[in-house]
Amino acid sequence: MSHLRERVEKNCLNCNAQVAGRFCQICGQENIEVVETTWHLITHFFNDFTHFDGKFFSTLRYLAFKPGFVSSEYMYGRRGSYLNPIRMYLFTSAIFFFIFFSVFNIDENLNAKTKFNNEGISAIEKMDSTTFASYSSSFNNGIPMTRETFKRQNLSEDDSTGISFSGSDYKSKKEYDSVLALGVKKHNWLTRTLIYRQIEINEKYKKDQGKILNTFLNILVHSFPQMLFLSLPLFALILQLLYIRRKQYYYTNHLIFSIHLYIFIFIVLLTIIGLTQLKTYLHWSLINWIIGFLFVFLFYYEYRSMRNFYQQGRGKTILKYLILNFLHLVIISILFIIFIFFSLLKV
Repeated sequence: MSHLRERVEKNCLNCNAQVAGRFCQICGQENIEVVETTWHLITHFFNDFTHFDGKFFSTLRYLAFKPGFVSSEYMYGRRGSYLNPIRMYLFTSAIFFFIFFSVFNIDENLNAKTKFNNEGISAIEKMDSTTFASYSSSFNNGIPMTRETFKRQNLSEDDSTGISFSGSDYKSKKEYDSVLALGVKKHNWLTRTLIYRQIEINEKYKKDQGKILNTFLNILVHSFPQMLFLSLPLFALILQLLYIRRKQYYYTNHLIFSIHLYIFIFIVLLTIIGLTQLKTYLHWSLINWIIGFLFVFLFYYEYRSMRNFYQQGRGKTILKYLILNFLHLVIISILFIIFIFFSLLKV
C-alpha cells in the first residue's frame, strides 16, 4: 500500500467501478491521488525491488535445500510466501541466457581475413594509389599490383569448397533445375528444399565454410531458449503420464514442478559458468571437482524432488526417474533436429 492520500472521489480511475474502501474490489487498483512526487516514485521502486528480492532468495533457499517442497506448497495453496513460479522462471532464464550468450558468443566473422602481410585489410583498402603501389610491390618482386589483382590473388575465397548437407554439389539453381527437368534425379520435397538452400548459402557466403559454420552455430545456439521453453510443457506431460494413476496431481501440478526444476537447473548452470570463468584466472584443480560435483548433484536433485513431491517409494521413483530422463532426452533430440533444420533456413 502506498502512502499517498486517498481520493475523495469513489470511482476507480482504472475501471470506473464504485470503490467501497481504499482498493477497488473489481480490479484491485488503489484509489489514490494521481499526482505523486519524484521521491515517491523512487521509494516505490525500491520497495517493489526489495519485495521481489526477498521472495526470490527465500524461494531459492527452499528450492536448493528442500527439493520438491515449494512445488508442494504451491499445490496446496500456500503461495504467498514464495515468488510466483512463472515470474521466477522468466527472471532466472533471462539472466541465465544473458550471461550464457555473453560468455559463449560465436563470432560470425571469426575465420574472415582481417590481415595480410601484417597489414590490416581495412588499412589496405584506405591506401591511396601511390601508397598501395609501393605496398604491393614490396611482396610482388618489386612489381606494383592493381587492387583487383591483389584481391583476386590474396583475398579471394574461390578455393573454398562450401558446404554440402545433401550429398550433392550443384553450382547453381539453374543447373539443379535442369537435372530435375531431364528426370536424371527424382527428389522429394525435403531433399529439393535442402539442395536449394545449400546452393543459396554457398552463393551468399561465397563458399566460405568457416563463416557459414559460425553463422549457423550462432543461430542454433540462440535458439536454445525456445528449445527449452518448448521442452518444458512436454516434460510435464511425461510426468503426467508416469503418474497418471495419482489422481490428486493435475497437469498444472506437474507443470509447476517442472518449472521449479528448470529454475534450479538454471541457477546451478549459472554457478558452473561462473566457476569455469574463475578457473581461467585461478587455475585451481579444485574447481574441476566442484563443477563435476554440481553436475552429479543435478541428477540427484531431480530424483530427490520427485521422491518428495510425489511421495512414492524409492524403487518406483527410480524407475520413473529413468523413464522420464530417457523420454526427455528423446524429446530434446527431436527438438534439436527440428531447430537445426530451421537454423539452416535462417543462415
